[in-house]
Amino acid sequence: MKIPVKKTLIALSMILIAGLVVLFFVVPGYVEKGLNKTLNPPPYRASERAGELHKKLLVADLHADTLLWDRDLLERDTRGHVDIPRLIEGNVALQAFTVVTKVSSSASIDSNDGREDDITLLAFVQLWPIAAWSSLKERALYQAKRLREISDRSNGKLTLIKTADELTAYLERRRRDSTITAGFLGIEGAQALDGDLSNIDLLFDAGFRMMAPTHFYDNDIAGSAHGMEKGGLTEKGREMIRRMEAKRMIVDLAHASQKTIDDVLAIATRPVVVSHTGVRGTCDNNRNLSDHHIKSIAATGGVIGIGYWDTAVCGQDAKAIARAIAYTAGLAGVEHIGLGSDYDGAIPAPFDTTGLVLITEALLEEGFSEAEIEMIMGGNILRVLKENLP
Repeated sequence: MKIPVKKTLIALSMILIAGLVVLFFVVPGYVEKGLNKTLNPPPYRASERAGELHKKLLVADLHADTLLWDRDLLERDTRGHVDIPRLIEGNVALQAFTVVTKVSSSASIDSNDGREDDITLLAFVQLWPIAAWSSLKERALYQAKRLREISDRSNGKLTLIKTADELTAYLERRRRDSTITAGFLGIEGAQALDGDLSNIDLLFDAGFRMMAPTHFYDNDIAGSAHGMEKGGLTEKGREMIRRMEAKRMIVDLAHASQKTIDDVLAIATRPVVVSHTGVRGTCDNNRNLSDHHIKSIAATGGVIGIGYWDTAVCGQDAKAIARAIAYTAGLAGVEHIGLGSDYDGAIPAPFDTTGLVLITEALLEEGFSEAEIEMIMGGNILRVLKENLP
């Protein structure tokens, strides 16, 4: 028996529509759920002392890749690690939203040639603007636009910080109302410039206030700790640092090769940060900072953000994070340490952002005073931003 052509076309159309629905509305969430796992889901319990102290803190985190994922951040979710309701519940006063423009799921901490890029496919299936499918600059601009729109729709729950005065005014409000939070924009790797240093101005105007020379690959700016050559700053890279400092953009040395770190420190006239890292003293691998670089970065007046994932701290709990913080503080001084979660950065995290009280508790157990914990959990980051933002 022949099947009518019209019925066949209708059936094929329905299959195609169903496939597109799955591709665009199911696959992104499935991918994120697989990459951004929370090893110990909420709720989290800590001691009464830690809980009371945590409520008093102004918590700040230098690194989360949350804007990469297609979620409404004004809605509480069980996916990923960060959204606005969970930031508020975790008592996070300031979150750096760092944008990713190029990376591969197969990237390693040792060597990558940069030929693979999974963000192209992610941009397509999440229905980003067509320009963002091929332009890394447009990917950064789109993610910045998302954060501005979220702030605009938040009824004051999320403030986007661009200047030191804005940060000061926000913190005054935050001391009176702990049910609000704030964010600022950073860029993970200067490949987002699309090869043109004049795009620093464009990205600054879009709200970006922190940028790293490299991510997982060497580029025309500098060598990555995970690149093939692992070289230092190019002449173009030196010009980038000069332009960033002139605009009071903060230089982030996360993922930088040892030579790049040395080269940046040789010319930097302002504090630099490492937004998310571990340290070799507690977790010895190519991804993490040497004792020499810990001291040298602190000497600029900057802050080192300790990450939460296993490669950073050789552990999967708050105690491992606190051990890395204690080691770094012993070398650099407690005033140069902060948090750098790498939340939503394709890592399995020990807890989501509502569980930061566990770090407060682990720091108490390490013997830090309440005043020192106040600095580590956010005070140091806020100081550097207030002193160095435009």
